[in-house]
Amino acid sequence: MPTAIDVFAKVRGHERSEQLRAAREADLLPYFRRLEGPAGPVVEMEGAERIMLGSNNYLGLTADPRVIAAAHDAIDRYGSGLTGSRLLNGTLDLHLELEAELAEWMGTEEAIVFSTGHQSNIGALGTILAPGDTVIADSGDHASILDGCLLSRAKLRPFKHNRLDRLEKMLERAGEDGGGVLVVVDGVFSMEGDVAPLPRIAELVKGHGARLMVDEAHAVGVLGARGAGASELLGVEADVDLRMGTFSKSLASCGGFIAGPHDVIDFLRISSRAFLFTASNVPASVGAALAALRIVRSEEGPQLFSRVLENAAYLKQGLSGLGLKVVEDPSGIVTPVVPVVVGDDWKAVLLWRALYDAGVYVNVAIHPAVPPGGALLRTSVMATHDAATLDRALDTFARVKAAFESEHGALP
Repeated sequence: MPTAIDVFAKVRGHERSEQLRAAREADLLPYFRRLEGPAGPVVEMEGAERIMLGSNNYLGLTADPRVIAAAHDAIDRYGSGLTGSRLLNGTLDLHLELEAELAEWMGTEEAIVFSTGHQSNIGALGTILAPGDTVIADSGDHASILDGCLLSRAKLRPFKHNRLDRLEKMLERAGEDGGGVLVVVDGVFSMEGDVAPLPRIAELVKGHGARLMVDEAHAVGVLGARGAGASELLGVEADVDLRMGTFSKSLASCGGFIAGPHDVIDFLRISSRAFLFTASNVPASVGAALAALRIVRSEEGPQLFSRVLENAAYLKQGLSGLGLKVVEDPSGIVTPVVPVVVGDDWKAVLLWRALYDAGVYVNVAIHPAVPPGGALLRTSVMATHDAATLDRALDTFARVKAAFESEHGALP
């Protein structure tokens, strides 16, 4: 009788195992580091104070007393959790208020709130798309978009990052596939921090009779006069069929949403397995997100948007002035994400460690999060960073870069 192959065999000796082992032994693993206090511009992490340049807390609202009070109020009123799905016992008046205000903010008919941003993408894409349909995605799209595409079993036609000639070619091919066609792109790409050329994308999509979905996770609360994202900034809101966003960045909480036409949102509400078969957001997260959204939509919002983008421009100019290779958006649009290209994975990890030891925390992106040979340090800023803190960070980068290059050779 044949013996079954051990399904766990793949976890031993996989391509990353030796790298992980070596990184752990040398204490160079840049992931799963312990935060020991609030997620502010300067944090306590593993027993030391470090300047935080690796957070998506773009507006700094996780420390806002109104957001914290709203989370406490929600716990006091509803308890720590709802222990059920939205379909059954997990819908609060807070959910309904949040969904109504999100739809109004996005300028859409309705919105639906999911427990996480990842679930928002897989819940929408895995439900709206079906075998026989075609989905066209930018190669730089977030992993949750790819997961949703794969879950749907629709035909996936990717195109090289922001290459609109390739998008056009994929649209032409999709027209021969026989099913519905959806194009999905990030508004702001999470690793590179660049912005999708949405006006031309929308024009191509419309010209081929397809639909367009934009993931605004890193753009809402940052771009546009009312902070409604890249679609607003670039004037294409009316041409975007679905907008996705998260609460775990500018909205200082955890969760996500899809905004769009009533019939599509209603279909998701009764058909999306990621919505129907998962527990509802805990009350504190909904209360906090609603309070943060109201701050963003108040007269304070534009001041916060301006501050975070000014900080990003300041950091980008400072890093470039040090001779570091900073990713530039061809459009010139500034976002809170300021990536520094290193190239080699190990060099990126070693540079991360040197910065970490010197008191600056940044994120490391290596393959497959970025293309092979495209390792980068992903820095990001908050509206609550001040110039003195950013100057300290830049001074640290300068010292670390000089010492690093003397030992390991020039950076790109």
